[in-house]
Amino acid sequence: MNKTLKVYIGVLILLIIGIFVLEITKPTPIDWSPTFNEKHTKPYGLKVLYQELPSLFKNQELLDINITPFEYFDNTFDQVDSTYGIKGSYLYIHDDYMVDEVSAEKLLDFAGEGNSIFISSTQFPQTLKDSLDFKIKYEYSFSGKATLTLANPQFSRDSITIDKNAQDIYFKELDSLTTIVLGFHSISNEADILDINQKEALKDHINFVKINYKSGTFYLHTQPYAFTNYYLLKENNFKYIENVMSYLPDQTILFDSVNKEGKELGSSPFRFILSEPSLKWAWYICLIVLITFMVFNAKRKQRTIRIIKALPNTTVDFTKTVANLYYETKDHSNLINKKITYFLEKIRTDYFIDTDNLDDKFAKNLALKAGKNKESMLKLVRLIKYLKSRGSHSEAHLLELNKQIEEFYNTN
Repeated sequence: MNKTLKVYIGVLILLIIGIFVLEITKPTPIDWSPTFNEKHTKPYGLKVLYQELPSLFKNQELLDINITPFEYFDNTFDQVDSTYGIKGSYLYIHDDYMVDEVSAEKLLDFAGEGNSIFISSTQFPQTLKDSLDFKIKYEYSFSGKATLTLANPQFSRDSITIDKNAQDIYFKELDSLTTIVLGFHSISNEADILDINQKEALKDHINFVKINYKSGTFYLHTQPYAFTNYYLLKENNFKYIENVMSYLPDQTILFDSVNKEGKELGSSPFRFILSEPSLKWAWYICLIVLITFMVFNAKRKQRTIRIIKALPNTTVDFTKTVANLYYETKDHSNLINKKITYFLEKIRTDYFIDTDNLDDKFAKNLALKAGKNKESMLKLVRLIKYLKSRGSHSEAHLLELNKQIEEFYNTN
């Protein structure tokens, strides 16, 4: 290892140590992303509410829905009696409740059998809007606060103030025959306060309603952030949530979780590693080390090896020359003997056959091992045996021997 490479490795180690020290010593930043996840302790998670549901609905079962409402309720539907095998209150809290149409239809059917549906969201499916006859209006407020109150005088003191993500989303049109207003919110904008004696520019808008549907009830709420960890842990805000939940009947709670089967951590193959800060930084550092290693090892560690051509095989050329010499001198017998000797040596080497006895048995054995025609082998062996028995040979004998040997090599 040369001196330069040692210096680079030392700098890299110091860099990694520095990154670790910075990561350990720096304060963990607050993640303000709105997850509405009942497993998250983030400010806009629902862990506190989820843990308190058993105390709000004492002696009642809490069931999680980890599939779509359509799949869940369809699995409990009795086709014979046309009734659902479960009773309770469906609960969903998220800033965007845009379920598929068939799931919305299932919620309507489930409520129609005398059950309750509670949804707190800034978005509602069009199917629910049409069936329950209500319209939503959106007036976004970027610098104001929202004060949430309930219509019941007994709960007038238990208000809650939304100072982050305050949005003026409210019910604009309602069916007075089926709807009961349960709560309001007031948006106060600092820009609206022009006079110091003017208390607050408030706009009372309906944000919580009860809508009767057949034998059941829908409870719709437009401020889902009020149910998150951040607001539930502030002052006495929990009282407002208790009052809102008190409208639901004391029965089984069907909590629709955002953690659908296989989707809680997304679809990335590295979703778990990237979801944990420590694992994420370890992964990034490994990538940096790997790339650095590849960069430094891209340099050749030895000189290019010169390609040396192998010496040409002159044996074949020499053999051709000698064969031509024998042929030109008309020494046919000598040439025939050498060809027979070479051929028999080739048989012994390639097929491991004894060539002492050149009889029909030898010919049949050679035909089997070499995969040749038995008749042609008998003809070749008999020719060799005949030529070996003669004292002199003609050019015709040489040509015939050469022809049959070539056929042996060239035919399958």
